[in-house]
Order: sequence, then structure tokens, then C-alpha cells
Amino acid sequence: MTAQIIDGKAVAAAVRAEVKEQVAELRAKGLVPGLATVLVGARPDSVSYVTSKRQACAELGIESYHNELPENITQADLLALINKLSADPRVHGILVQLPLPKHINEEIILAAVDIDKDVDGFHPINVGKLGMKNREPLFAPCTPSGVIELLDRVGAKISGSRAVVLGRSNIVGLPAALLLLGRDATVTICHSRTKNIAAVCREADIVVAAIGKPKFVTADMVKPGAYVIDVGVIRFDVIEHTCDAPARCVAHF
Repeated sequence: MTAQIIDGKAVAAAVRAEVKEQVAELRAKGLVPGLATVLVGARPDSVSYVTSKRQACAELGIESYHNELPENITQADLLALINKLSADPRVHGILVQLPLPKHINEEIILAAVDIDKDVDGFHPINVGKLGMKNREPLFAPCTPSGVIELLDRVGAKISGSRAVVLGRSNIVGLPAALLLLGRDATVTICHSRTKNIAAVCREADIVVAAIGKPKFVTADMVKPGAYVIDVGVIRFDVIEHTCDAPARCVAHF
């Protein structure tokens, strides 16, 4: 069966068009949405991610408040900034770019974000609700949420499907698995200690690759008709995909 490419760029464009219209409606009512980004240090991948968020805000009409901080900032000073942003009525969402430097306790910083402004879904209450049956977090992590949105937009049947998530990170793998489970998929999480991952993947209707190992998923690991979503990247001189299956790994086989 020939792989069919899922046009993620087209889906993203459609979502952005809808958001832009919603933002315009809010601005017409006198409410200007505001997103605050907090970047500590200058990791190239983090800088790239935050820059893309700022560009998206400019495109959609969302006010963007930049906070670029030195890597050696103290935890107390960073906490003070988070508290200030949480109290700022112009700010409706706060994005703290991870990872933070090792001398800063991420758990303390993420817990300080106003839960109503926790657009990344990393506040412990939002994380807890995501893992509980019949509980809805105010926000869920954006990349896993994007996976679900992409599957929905291309007509994938999630309920009753067999889903395999490759990776168990707090940012992508685990929340992606929980979101799929919440949509009544039967979910298997594979990681570095999982035996015979290829055989596990071949049973899946949906494969989400969320690991930083390039070309890990190959075509012989995917059964005909399965959806494969690649969200794993690793940075060398360029960014490479996790998969080596046809159609650049964002595909319906």
C-alpha cells in the first residue's frame, strides 16, 4: 500500500486561520489576547521555538511579551518574574521555555504559573487532571494536543484504535499517551527498555514517534492503513526526523 502524506502544513494553516478570526472577534470587543514568553539562556532549539511563537502571535494579532533572561539568573528572580506575569491583566498566557538551567527547580517555577495562564499545560494541577478519568485540564501540552488535532482533522478514528507512543517524556510522550487514552484508544508506551519495539509498532493503528533518535521508525515497522505522526526531532547541523518510513513519517499508510 502506498503511503499517503498527511499535509501538516495545510492543517496548521487552517487552524491558524480559525484562530486569527477568533482573535479579531476578541479585539473587536476590546479584549487583546496576550502571550508572555520566558526564555532563560540561549539554547538554539529553545530560541527557535520561542521565535516561532512570537512570529505566530504577530501573524494572528496576539500581543507578545518577550522575556529573555541570562542563563545565570537566580531562581528567586525568575520566580519573581513569573509572579509578576501571573498578576499582569494584559497577559493571558505564559509560556516558560523548557528545559531550564540545572540550578533552577523547574517544578517550583511551573507551579508558580497562574493555572488560568498555563498555556503549556505543565502546572501540576493541569498535569494531574490530564491523568485522571473524567477530569478536564484547563490546558494540555501543545505538541500532544497538536497530534490529536492532526488526527482529528484527517479523519483518523481514535476511539477503539490501537495506539503506540514511542517516548515517555513529560513534555510529549506521556501526555500524548494520556490524551489518546482519554479518547478511548488502547495505548502502549514504548521506551528504551521495551523489548521488540518493531513488533509492537506493527500492531498499531496509530504510531506517535516522540523520541530524539533519527530514522528510528522504518517502513517495515508500520502496518498498512496505520497513521504515523512524527514529532521527534534531534538537532545536529540540521533537524532530522525520527522516522525513515515513506512520506517523511507524517503519513497514512
